[in-house]
Amino acid sequence: RLTVMPHAVLAADPRTDAELVRAVCQGDLPAFEVIVRRFNRLMFRTARGIVRDDSLAQDVMQEAYLRAFLSLSTWRGEAALSTWLVRIAIHVALDVQHRQARWVSLEALASQPGLSVVDTGGDPTQEFPMTHADRSESGPEDLAAQGQLRRLLERGIDQLPPMYRSVFILRAIEELSVEQTAQALAVSADVVKTRYARARSMLRGLLGTDIGQPLSEFYAFDGERCDAMVATVMAAVMNAVLAHARSATVNEEEGRPRGAA
Repeated sequence: RLTVMPHAVLAADPRTDAELVRAVCQGDLPAFEVIVRRFNRLMFRTARGIVRDDSLAQDVMQEAYLRAFLSLSTWRGEAALSTWLVRIAIHVALDVQHRQARWVSLEALASQPGLSVVDTGGDPTQEFPMTHADRSESGPEDLAAQGQLRRLLERGIDQLPPMYRSVFILRAIEELSVEQTAQALAVSADVVKTRYARARSMLRGLLGTDIGQPLSEFYAFDGERCDAMVATVMAAVMNAVLAHARSATVNEEEGRPRGAA
C-alpha cells in the first residue's frame, strides 16, 4: 500500500528534478509524489490554458501524470523536467479538446463584440511588462472590486482561443520566460511574443482597460485540490505498477515449459 506523504515533508525535499527522476526509475514511488506536488500548479495552469473547465483540466492532469510516470525513463534532461511535463499536458489537453469538439476559431471569436483583435500599435513581437496596481493599502471596497475584476478577467481569459490563452497563462500568470514558454509550446520566441501581445489586446478590448492587478494568484491549485490530485495520481500509479507486475507474472508463467516446477 502506498501512503501519501504530508505536504510539508514533501515541500522540503531537497532533491533536484534529475535526482527525483532517477529515484522513481529505481522504484522509489514516493519520489514521484514529490514531482507531482512540485509541478501541480504549473500542470493545472497549462491544462486550463487549453481546456476551459476546471474539472476537465484536472482530468488532463491525471492522464498527463500517468503518461509521464510510464515514460519517465525516456526523460534525458535535454529539456527541463517542467518543460517535458508541460508538453505531455498540452498533448493530453489537445486530445481532450478534440474529443470534446470545443475548438474555438479566431474568426469566430473575432465576430463577438468586444473580443476583436486590436492593433497593438507597433511591432507585435515587442513585449511590454504587465502593469500592476499597488494593493498594499487596499480597503474592503478595493478588495471587493479586485475580486470582481479577477472574475471578469478569468472569464475573459477563458474566451481567448486556446493558442492565445495557453501563452497568456504561461507568460502572465505562471510567469515563465519567453524562452521557457517557447520550449514548452514548441514554437519560436517571436510566436510567443506575438500571441502574448494579441491575447493582451483581446483582453484589453473586453475589459476596456489594461490589467491592473497581479496575476500570480489566478488559477491557483493548492490545499485540498492539490492533495486530492496527489492521492488520485498516486492511486493510478500504483494500479499501473500492479498491472505491470501481474502482466510480467503471466508472461513468465506462459513462457515456462509445461510440467516444470
